[in-house]
Amino acid sequence: MMKTRINSLLFCCLLPCLMEAQHLFSLQQCREMALENNKQAAIAGKTFEKANYEVNTYRAHFFPKFSANGTYLYTTQKMRETIPGGYLPTFVPDASGNLVPNIVPGTESAPVFKAYSYMPDMPLEFSLSNTFLGGVQLEQPLYAGGKIRAAYRMSTLGKEMADLNRNLTRAQILVQTDEAYWNCVKARELHLSAQQYKEVITELLRNVENAQAVGLKQKNDVLKVQVKWNEAELQIKRAENAIRLSRMNLCHIIGLPLDTDVAVSASFPETTDMPLEPIDITHRPEYDILSHQTALKKQETKLTRSDFLPQLGLQANYNYMNGLKLNGEKRVADGAFSALLSLRIPLFEWGKGVNKVRAARAEEHISQLQQHDAAEKMTLEAAQAFNALEEAQLEIRLTARSLEQAEENRILSRNMYEAGMETLADHLEAQTIWQKASADFIQAKALFQYNKTYYLKAIGKL
Repeated sequence: MMKTRINSLLFCCLLPCLMEAQHLFSLQQCREMALENNKQAAIAGKTFEKANYEVNTYRAHFFPKFSANGTYLYTTQKMRETIPGGYLPTFVPDASGNLVPNIVPGTESAPVFKAYSYMPDMPLEFSLSNTFLGGVQLEQPLYAGGKIRAAYRMSTLGKEMADLNRNLTRAQILVQTDEAYWNCVKARELHLSAQQYKEVITELLRNVENAQAVGLKQKNDVLKVQVKWNEAELQIKRAENAIRLSRMNLCHIIGLPLDTDVAVSASFPETTDMPLEPIDITHRPEYDILSHQTALKKQETKLTRSDFLPQLGLQANYNYMNGLKLNGEKRVADGAFSALLSLRIPLFEWGKGVNKVRAARAEEHISQLQQHDAAEKMTLEAAQAFNALEEAQLEIRLTARSLEQAEENRILSRNMYEAGMETLADHLEAQTIWQKASADFIQAKALFQYNKTYYLKAIGKL
């Protein structure tokens, strides 16, 4: 027993030195590192960034669109045409100054002109060589059946859903981090418990061997204790493996190399009483995401309906043209303004629009039913987490009481065994009961921390 105390004291003295060689992390530090290094969190962040850009894209549809265009043409092709000439009748002014045919009097029924003028043939040559056209254009939708507004609303809902997905991803990462962290704490405490059990069995084995050497104990008693010592050795090995694996898992989650020597800076909290709130799932990101999905389906219905409503738009243009030549002389070098107002009214498409809108409304109703179904499942999940946390709190109290009783029983068993009033088998059984009670108490504390995290996530408070 004296050696057990010396070993415990030596371990406590060396513990600070061992901790300095390790990377020491608290639960909050592990959470922050996991959120910073987790790939899923990065994906959720980029998804939100993408959704924000999409909102800005759809917002631009409310404003006029400006564009510029330019065209340049070079060709050796020339268009040639000749207007034929000939003799043309003449006209002279009358007393009032109006032009009247210059005909010979008395030939009105078959006019004979006093004089004729001659016009020679007129050759024409058109050339488009080095012609360019440039202009600016403005387009403004005036009414699109609600399509632009519905699309913009859908993009804002997508952005909000991306933000909610970030919160959901954050909660999932915190659950994984808490599990990994408390697994490390549990593995360490189980290892300490296994060491204490082995120290007790080792001391008992030494005493029994000494008693057997002087003839006070049988060889059979030594073998019984050795079997328990072997079990204790196996428990320590399993605990060491659990420590190593839990450290590797924690390193994986917080973004460190798997072989990093990390240590958690806390043990299980002494206080396990936690006020339980009424079950309310409206704070969960999943619930809000489902609500947004239903709202998104409503906007999709409006978007579908807009294809079968009138469409009104305005287009304005200003173009400048230069380069058209007639008989070698430039004839066009000027700009012009034009405006176009267009209206499109769907009249009849054999029920296509009505059926498409009805199909979209059916999808909207399906989304509402899915939301109600998922809400009931989330409520059930929260109720299960509530009950599990209550049971975990009770289990801690019961296992703590069992450990106190097992400790008392172990002390009484040791005293009675040393006084020769109890058999070795009963004394070993008392040690085994204590070791199991210690492990159960550690498991109960770990289970409480797990269920606490699960409960907070189930009510949207993580």
